[in-house]
Amino acid sequence: MHKPPVRRRFIAGAVCPRCSAMDTIVVDRDSELRECVACGFQEARPGANTPVTTSEPATRVSRAVARRADTPASVVRILDPGDRKG
Repeated sequence: MHKPPVRRRFIAGAVCPRCSAMDTIVVDRDSELRECVACGFQEARPGANTPVTTSEPATRVSRAVARRADTPASVVRILDPGDRKG
């Protein structure tokens, strides 16, 4: 009996989370399993059946504390370099 060919594709630029090798990750299109051909790492890819939850990471700009103005406003004086006296 002849087995149907495995439908796999390499993911360009992907880095293996286990061995850190680049361009060694293949994805099986039928099972949505990703695998490193260098070290054998395997992991299921998130797909339509897996809910993907994304949230914005907390940064110094997005935190509520950072949006508060802790420093008082001060006057800024603009100088014209063409206004030289002398």
